[in-house]
Amino acid sequence: MEKRQLKKLIDIAKGRQKADFVLKNCRVVDVYSSQIIEGDIAVSDNLIAGIGQYEGIQEVDAKRAFILPGLIDSHIHIESSCVSPEEIGSLLVPHGTSTIIADPHEIANVCGLSGIDYMVNAAKNTKLDIQYVMPSCVPATPFENAGANLSAAAIKDSMASDEILGLGEFMNFPGVINADDEVMAKLLTAKKNKKIIDGHGPALTGTDLNAYVAAGISNDHECSTVEEMTAKIACGMYILLRNGSACRDLPHLLPGVTAANARRCLLCSDDRQPKTIFDKGHLEDHLRICVKAGINAFTAIQMATLNAAECYNLTDRGAIAPGKRADFVLVDNLEDFNVSDVYIGGILTASNGKYLPQVEKYPIDTVTGSCHVKDFTVDKLALKLKSDKVKTIEILADGVVTGNGKAQVKLFPDGEFIYSPKDDIVKIAVIERHKYTGNVAVALLQNYGIKQGAVAVSIAHDSHNIIVVGTNDKDMYFAAQTLIEQQGGIVLALDGKVIAHMPMPIAGIMSDKDGYWVSEQLEKIHKAAYGQLKVNRELDPIMTLCFMSLPVIPQLKITDMGLFDVEKFAFTTVEL
Repeated sequence: MEKRQLKKLIDIAKGRQKADFVLKNCRVVDVYSSQIIEGDIAVSDNLIAGIGQYEGIQEVDAKRAFILPGLIDSHIHIESSCVSPEEIGSLLVPHGTSTIIADPHEIANVCGLSGIDYMVNAAKNTKLDIQYVMPSCVPATPFENAGANLSAAAIKDSMASDEILGLGEFMNFPGVINADDEVMAKLLTAKKNKKIIDGHGPALTGTDLNAYVAAGISNDHECSTVEEMTAKIACGMYILLRNGSACRDLPHLLPGVTAANARRCLLCSDDRQPKTIFDKGHLEDHLRICVKAGINAFTAIQMATLNAAECYNLTDRGAIAPGKRADFVLVDNLEDFNVSDVYIGGILTASNGKYLPQVEKYPIDTVTGSCHVKDFTVDKLALKLKSDKVKTIEILADGVVTGNGKAQVKLFPDGEFIYSPKDDIVKIAVIERHKYTGNVAVALLQNYGIKQGAVAVSIAHDSHNIIVVGTNDKDMYFAAQTLIEQQGGIVLALDGKVIAHMPMPIAGIMSDKDGYWVSEQLEKIHKAAYGQLKVNRELDPIMTLCFMSLPVIPQLKITDMGLFDVEKFAFTTVEL
């Protein structure tokens, strides 16, 4: 800030000069002392000058609306929305979100640093403030093939940049706990640059948790129980209460939020698809859930604003107060949180659900053409077993944790698996798509519900190889091959025909279309999955599959190298 701007800010705050803009007749939500302040909000340039009685060059009557600070999503993967950074801005801002902490490790696993560069540049074309953290685990583990390997040396220069807020979620918690040299090098790089380090430590307890936090991990979004949440807060961590399209931990964790620990609690989405945004909104939906569960409205709002700002050292936001960014949201009440207008930097940016700026796109040429598959044939989908007693990747409700299922299946005389509709057990395969390795791993998936055909996706956390699930090899092969030809995305096949699909030219994980188009395509895909393929209606047919290859979330997962037991952190056989 220049001296001229500072003097102007002070003069407006004191009332010696008219404000650039004044929002009149406000009921301001004071997140510092949990009270309502009635008055006007005066803005100088993009900052709040004061709250009180002010005159402005431009004035707007808020008509006694409640004014919240701009909402902050403390952990989200833009790529999982299936749209570009420019588009996520147009989707989230109308719901009151002014800032997101984004971890681009999805595109980094496909395109490396060039993918991150694309995300940073594309983010400049949206009014949403996208704060990026540097992915810490690319690949997430050494037990899969990704499109890049971001070592401590590779990220050193980027970590020193002002464009990088911190080090992204450290999914390799065994590496932290066991003081792996490469892991420590990354941690020390973050510490040297005074950057925050995000956590990802599901079910860590005792000395393992102590070691993880002692290493400098400051927060976690992977709590699944109140007990786990309480233990991590006691170690000094911030807890990110997640409610996304696939993982909905927030309702289960709210009973653990108390007056004593609420200031250590934040709200996040992790993954939020356009359909969820259109149907339920964004963080204002989190606020509704909190209040309905009995959380004080001021406490809920703190979790979505001040707490997040403090956790991430964003000292210029998180509250409506003199000197803060002029990011504020108008809502009708503190129960339903219906958003009318959204101001970012003192400028009306969204009104009545519409994003007002024109969306301009950054070129995607550096992140296209990402399916590099070698020697893929239908024969590679065969699953010959030595026993009819098997382990299954068991899908569980409302999360990405899977069970270590046990079942007895039917086999052909040569040991080949036979699909039986009554068992709800089907083949799942992961096809490597980055390095032409030719790897194809096959295992068994339970509770997906599919009764015919196949589903193939190139969105597969975190290495984003191709996942295909189906009741027969021909449809599985056809779906996967079609996906390869369209260079990523989603394909649903039945009887050798495509019944629904969506190309994703940006690294095979994001569309270059707008959010409405993506939502429409996903709706068609969901309709075909439930209606024609008979996928279990209790789960998201695409998001669920996307997490079946994530070998850092218990219990069983599958990578391009084979079936993986996360609790033993080792590969295992399909047979019991």
